[in-house]
Amino acid sequence: MVNVHLFPQLPGVYLFKDKDGKVIYIGKAKFLKKRVSSYFQKRHDDWKVQSLLSEHASVDYIVVKSEMEALLLEAQMICDYKPKFNVLLKSGQPFVYILFTQGKLPQIKLVRNQKLKGKYFGPFLQKVQARKVFEYLVNTFHLHLCNKKIENGCLDYHLGLCAGNCKTDFDTQGYLFRLQLAKDALKHKHATLLKSLKEKIAEYNKNLEFEKSKHLQEYIDNLDLILQTIRIKFKEEKFENEIFAAVTPIKQIYNFAGDVDQKLQQFLKLDKPIRSIDCFDISHFQSSYLTGSCIRFVDGKPEKNKFRRFKIKTLKKQNDCAALQEVVLRRYKKKDDFPDLIMIDGGKGQLNAILKLIGGVACISLAKREETVFGKAYPKGVKLDLKTDIGRLLTALRDYAHHFAISYHRKRRTKESF
Repeated sequence: MVNVHLFPQLPGVYLFKDKDGKVIYIGKAKFLKKRVSSYFQKRHDDWKVQSLLSEHASVDYIVVKSEMEALLLEAQMICDYKPKFNVLLKSGQPFVYILFTQGKLPQIKLVRNQKLKGKYFGPFLQKVQARKVFEYLVNTFHLHLCNKKIENGCLDYHLGLCAGNCKTDFDTQGYLFRLQLAKDALKHKHATLLKSLKEKIAEYNKNLEFEKSKHLQEYIDNLDLILQTIRIKFKEEKFENEIFAAVTPIKQIYNFAGDVDQKLQQFLKLDKPIRSIDCFDISHFQSSYLTGSCIRFVDGKPEKNKFRRFKIKTLKKQNDCAALQEVVLRRYKKKDDFPDLIMIDGGKGQLNAILKLIGGVACISLAKREETVFGKAYPKGVKLDLKTDIGRLLTALRDYAHHFAISYHRKRRTKESF
């Protein structure tokens, strides 16, 4: 049973997951606690909801700053992870962007991705409103360009539909000035534009030209919605750590408040119980694209705001010990943020490389090849029994940290290669 009392009354995205930890449904909420509670407080006649509740094993969530941000994050995550119970937004690109391109003669375009260089506004999930704002800007500031070359201008130019780049004496500076005005209209400098639009509406109403007035009012309404989206500066990357923790299955979740923390304390021969654990991992590709990561678990659950990713700055070639030293020093700049236990993915060499950097905090390393633990209690190493709670716990945390490092490493490699 999901403990909805632990959910905050804040906007966000919630994720229903099955027994294997796979996401089967993603939804958005203005108030997470209220929305998720509604699934369990009454009997649902909808077969889809009944099926969802029968298949789910847990519900996770990601907190955002606004309802609009929740809407955008939900749409992007549904496209990325394609949960079986989400039908809409499952394929294709859910967003559009208004783009001001670069070059000798920049253009304003409505696009579905960010492949071209230039200044992007968006993403906008409200495609109809974004299109209307785009068309209004193009028509108002005469920004439509044609692909013809006619000395006196094409027919659309004489009808007022073309900017006139088809003419031999095209006023490029005038066009660039109008393009900048259109860009300013999408920035925070839109107050003057809105004032002039409202004055024009009042003039149309006075002259009983209500149809023209209606069109301008629709533009103001659409522009307000688009500017609201722009102001939140939505980027999926802002929630990378939260998304990773929410969608990545964990082999085994332990509650350290039970006897597992005592078993771990006894196994490592420590003086105090282990409530919090940091796990470090270093990743690379053929000695290049060096990255590091650190995850934190508290009472058996990932503490998302303590996850960290690092681009190795001091090394050009692979050196796991030196990379770990850099990452650990950067992670613990604040000396009061140490966990109860630090675990390193590696052997005795990696462990010795950081012991002088962590101020006496309990630390172990876990070597993959033979699943051997090194630490103060086991200077020569001890092989884990993977059938025990301790064996399953430590390998699950190590694998989770490794997957977190790999996900960042792949992203960096793809970005830099592109």
